[in-house]
Amino acid sequence: MVSPSNTYQLAGLDDLGRGFNRQVEMKILDGTFQAVFRYERFLLETEPQVTEKAAIAMLINQLQNRGYTQLRSRLQFRETAYLGSQELWEEHLDPEPEGILTRLLQTIRSTFREG
Repeated sequence: MVSPSNTYQLAGLDDLGRGFNRQVEMKILDGTFQAVFRYERFLLETEPQVTEKAAIAMLINQLQNRGYTQLRSRLQFRETAYLGSQELWEEHLDPEPEGILTRLLQTIRSTFREG
């Protein structure tokens, strides 16, 4: 059975360094939570999780693994009630780079972003 769901706002930089701000739908199905993120032609749905917080954490992790950075999220709609900016942003720290190859790729990406 599908229950009414909450909607989150997610902002940050995509894998090309472009700023974005999108809604994340939280699907509730049989007591589990699944985060659904759409960005341009990209659709990402997490595996069902026990809590909304766990579903958002999984989404953030999956996006960071794809090169998304400076991510932050906040609850935007509680079911149908619009919260606007009443909720505080939750910052999601970028993972530490792993190894020299990762650092080299990040340096190359940042060089092309600045140019």
